[in-house]
Amino acid sequence: MTADRTAGTTTDDVMGLLREDAALALPRLASIPEPLSLLAALAAGGIHVVEFAFTTPGVTEVIAASADAPGVRVGAGTVTTAAEARDAIAAGAAFLVTPAVVPEVAEAAAPHGVPVIMGAFTPTEALTAARLGAAAVKIFPAETVGAAYFRHLTGPFPWLPLVASGGLHEGNAADYLRAGAIAVTAGSSVVSAADVAAGDWDAVTAKARTFLSAARG
Repeated sequence: MTADRTAGTTTDDVMGLLREDAALALPRLASIPEPLSLLAALAAGGIHVVEFAFTTPGVTEVIAASADAPGVRVGAGTVTTAAEARDAIAAGAAFLVTPAVVPEVAEAAAPHGVPVIMGAFTPTEALTAARLGAAAVKIFPAETVGAAYFRHLTGPFPWLPLVASGGLHEGNAADYLRAGAIAVTAGSSVVSAADVAAGDWDAVTAKARTFLSAARG
């Protein structure tokens, strides 16, 4: 089952789309009753890489229901154990995202060729994540250190793809891309619980477009 669900996606595929969009969405919600509608709304707004987090109850069911949605890549976020990694991959996750350096997640993903965007905060953690085989390193929480931190990190690590996550919005996202991040994470500023509960997909699309337009400058 795992091989079948992940066979059509490669690290280059996910990372290429992430670089093209320069953004990924993280709908950190208590429930996601219509994942396909949400994905379609985000894609219409220009965001085609989406992580559904393990903080959402029943997230593997959400991933399984949406993993084959056309034109998007669905991954699992807030993955902190090997068991969660295996469950997400079995459900069809095209990539995994961790909030910190978690070696066992990298080890669980490697045999399946599923890319991991590994969380880190310090230069030591960023390098450790890279050496574990991370396809990119997510600096979290980015708002705490600001965009200048990314410019400093790209000095010693110019080869390391960095993703900014935590506290990003249309007013500051562009700063992180200019400082060297390959992508920024769109959270509640794009996908709000109220819009999802109301099924206001036009609002999600409009916010995604606004976020991307601002981020790309």
